[in-house]
Amino acid sequence: MHLIPAFGTVLPIVVAAFAAAAVLSLVATPIVIRAARRVGAVDEPNSRRVNATPVPRGGGVAVAVAYLLVATVVVVLNEHADLIPDPNRPETSTFLAVLAGGALAAVLGLLDDLLQLRARWQLLTQLVVAAVPVLAGVTPAILNNPLGPGTIPLGFAAAAGFTVVWILGMINSINFIDGLDGLSSGIAFIAAVTLGVISLTTVIGVTGQPLVGVLCFALAGALLGFLRWNFHPAKVFIGTTGVMFVGYMLAILAILGAAKVAVALLVLGVPIIDTFWIIVRRLATGRSPFTPDRGHIHHRLLDLGLSHAQTVLVIYLICVVLAVLSVVLSGDEQVYAFLGLAVAFGLGLFLLARGDEGALEAEAYESPPDARRPAARPPRGTSGGPGE
Repeated sequence: MHLIPAFGTVLPIVVAAFAAAAVLSLVATPIVIRAARRVGAVDEPNSRRVNATPVPRGGGVAVAVAYLLVATVVVVLNEHADLIPDPNRPETSTFLAVLAGGALAAVLGLLDDLLQLRARWQLLTQLVVAAVPVLAGVTPAILNNPLGPGTIPLGFAAAAGFTVVWILGMINSINFIDGLDGLSSGIAFIAAVTLGVISLTTVIGVTGQPLVGVLCFALAGALLGFLRWNFHPAKVFIGTTGVMFVGYMLAILAILGAAKVAVALLVLGVPIIDTFWIIVRRLATGRSPFTPDRGHIHHRLLDLGLSHAQTVLVIYLICVVLAVLSVVLSGDEQVYAFLGLAVAFGLGLFLLARGDEGALEAEAYESPPDARRPAARPPRGTSGGPGE
């Protein structure tokens, strides 16, 4: 793996896009916080959530606005000034269609943050968003063969079906892992940086994908600026607005031009596999896969005694290791690593639950561990015992 020949030319643009998106997001987030409080878009504490005080949601508006502004300027300027040498880049209209889809994702997500839509309506909005790139022709024509050399050609129906499933999977993976302060936004930041690095190397071709790389780093910048307000203790949650927007953009950036599906699968292995096992367990216990509970990996780490920040940092570390593996491994090795992670993840969840009797039962995920345990008897000699 080597850096692309145009790396020196592209690097200042990467830094500028990253910094501009970070500053815009950093400045816009407090404005969004005040607006969310005014309209009542606030998450109140309950047995499933970890916030002890009301926290505004919908912070993804700041991420979306910062990213869309910077990305649009980059794409339009590049069209007129040819700043980024990228002979294989998609048409400007394709990029603009992708960004329009991102704006739609943010708007539909904002509806949920304001109205708290039911799961079926959330799924409908996700399908609408996933249809945008299909209608715009932004679908992968080929996929790298995960089991060996060569590629797998995709017809229109297969490409369209893959794109819809890929976007739905990415959005819901980000949604399901969004349970702790800074967790989903931090994981998405790591993924965006990794996709950006891959796009600036010869792994996906001699000239790489420098324009896609710039857009990936712009997304990373917007997420980093937001993290200043979202890391523990969070002043704002990313909300469905951010989940929809970030999940959509990561999915599209991974398949735009040369598909980087194996890279995205590995670097986002934690949320993707956590989502898979959660859905399997919910279906096995006769519940809807969209039923909220406390069965996620971050809840189990909290139950082990890790603090809020420690749990988030441990998962960050796992994602960084997976990001490094996604860069150094070849395509089939990435798939094998992902499958190995899936098995290890399932075994890990089982072992984490062994010490808590009934932890794998459906009702064990409805409330924190302390709420499932009988109250301890008061020590002798205190005022709480009978017969005092």
